[in-house]
Amino acid sequence: MSEQEKLVADQKIINIAVIAHVDVGKSTLVDALLKQSGVFRQNQVVVEQVMDSNEQERRRGITIYAKNCSIMHGDVKINIVDTPGHADFSSEVERIMKTVDCVILLVDSVEGPMPQTRFVLQKALEHNLNPILMINKIDKKDQRIDEVKDEVLNLFMELNANDTQLDFPTLYGITRQGICQYELDKPSDNLEPLFETIIKHAKVSTLIKINKPLQMQISSLDYDNFIGRIGIGRIFQGTISENQEIVVVDDYDLKRKARIKYLFVYQGLKRIAVKTAIAGDIVCVAGIENITIGNTICDKDNVNPMDPITIQAPTMSMNFLVNNSPFCGTEGKLVTSNKIKERLTRELETNVGLKVEQLAGSNADGFKVFGRGELHLSVLIENMRQEGFELGISKPEVVFKKDEKGHTTEPVEEITLNHPTEYSSTIIDNLNRRKGIMTNMDSDNVRDKIVFHIPTRGLIGFGRQYINITRGTGVMVRSFLAYEPLKGEIGHSRNGVLVSMVTGITLPYALNSLEERGTLFVKPQTKVYEGMIIGLSSRDKDLDVNPCKAKQLTNTRSSGNDEAVRLTPPMLFSLEEALEFVDNDELVEVTPENIRMRKRFLTENERKQNRNRK
Repeated sequence: MSEQEKLVADQKIINIAVIAHVDVGKSTLVDALLKQSGVFRQNQVVVEQVMDSNEQERRRGITIYAKNCSIMHGDVKINIVDTPGHADFSSEVERIMKTVDCVILLVDSVEGPMPQTRFVLQKALEHNLNPILMINKIDKKDQRIDEVKDEVLNLFMELNANDTQLDFPTLYGITRQGICQYELDKPSDNLEPLFETIIKHAKVSTLIKINKPLQMQISSLDYDNFIGRIGIGRIFQGTISENQEIVVVDDYDLKRKARIKYLFVYQGLKRIAVKTAIAGDIVCVAGIENITIGNTICDKDNVNPMDPITIQAPTMSMNFLVNNSPFCGTEGKLVTSNKIKERLTRELETNVGLKVEQLAGSNADGFKVFGRGELHLSVLIENMRQEGFELGISKPEVVFKKDEKGHTTEPVEEITLNHPTEYSSTIIDNLNRRKGIMTNMDSDNVRDKIVFHIPTRGLIGFGRQYINITRGTGVMVRSFLAYEPLKGEIGHSRNGVLVSMVTGITLPYALNSLEERGTLFVKPQTKVYEGMIIGLSSRDKDLDVNPCKAKQLTNTRSSGNDEAVRLTPPMLFSLEEALEFVDNDELVEVTPENIRMRKRFLTENERKQNRNRK
């Protein structure tokens, strides 16, 4: 063994993941761990949530992708995986669970365990990981730490945790201040209690299985313009070296020879090139063609593949269609079905929660894309939009399944609502009509916390309604629960829409006359086309209107008779809101510059013919 190999073999390595519900403080905790480990220079300016480096993560304020970094504490190297907290990105959590030795479970001192807390904890327990509980935000005035501890313990027991897992250490902290403490009455000014607990509680992967044949599994992918595709994963046994000959085994047990051209390990936020790495470490390998998530890298003389990485199946789908609107190609540069197919195929390599099928019939140049929820798919759409794609997106549809007896089942979600008490009766009535069942309700006579189990299809379109009902003061979180028997028909609750019957530019005079017929989505001087949706009708039927009609001028009218037109500000939609709003016969047109809603059939005659065929 060379000097470098001896040095590597003497290193102690721990792999941990930080898991929690959304907005509990995972990325903030990782920031504090990095800062207190000396990763940043003393005078270095560091942005908050430094791990959320993706543009959409910055804009949305959430973690979308699981990402790696490492720190040193004494002679122990700690690889850290920052994970998403949103239910739609659960596949990111599932695929990294095999790579870690321990998880830090963050729970809010007021909210306690939330729907996604159950999911991420269940995945950790299934992989026989022993969690460390950290109750965060203990400085909140309304903290209820004792109740939260009991709720977490009950959750562990509900998930059938074993005796070792139930004996979890509990810490208390304020991640924004970089503070962690063993007891509430024993203040601290740093994260040292957390570091000590990690080293004591986690299994240190030192000299374990180093002398066995190489076995490594890819759990994540990245790309570099110079060295190509990069596979990221944990070495489960043996050692790996630069220029080593290996065998790659895929999920179908197909084997092929390859060579490790480049080998990297994490040092802080950077990748550092090394010659050798050992069992227990998380490494990056490059130079292997078509490497993908779930592949096992084995010793060339001892091929022993690992079990494939399995994740829950998608629960929702949307149709990605070629944009055929009159404005097609005027704002984007990637508009053909071949370009869309290439992009979706590339996405499948890294997005393990995604599934794509080619559509047939009249939509043969489109694709049905399956994902874990509206947000999961909308992130993909937003990425494609920024890359220059134009798309027509259909209304989200839930994915039904057959059970063992051949009966149709549908996905059911658990939603937790927190809003002022005065709105509860309206919200409960709305959710009851959507086949929801209330399972719990707590109230302090100011705000109510309500838990519902409701079919996923019943939640389509509810998000914007909830915001409107609560005047923007309500908070809703949702998490996939299970597949259950069909809940029956859910009534249609949306009014009709105002549809432009001409192509042109909207004028104030025309829009002013249309305000009494509904709520407008466009402002003056907006380009519209025939079949484009420009507003919500006040009635339950669609209405064809002319938003480009100009006022007739006469030479007998004095200029003083005209008054300035004052229009109500239009209702604007985000991508997610537009996807929730559209009906079965409508599409969302997505371009790099605009998000429009339109009828699938643009002319009134085409729509009549389609209704007659049905």
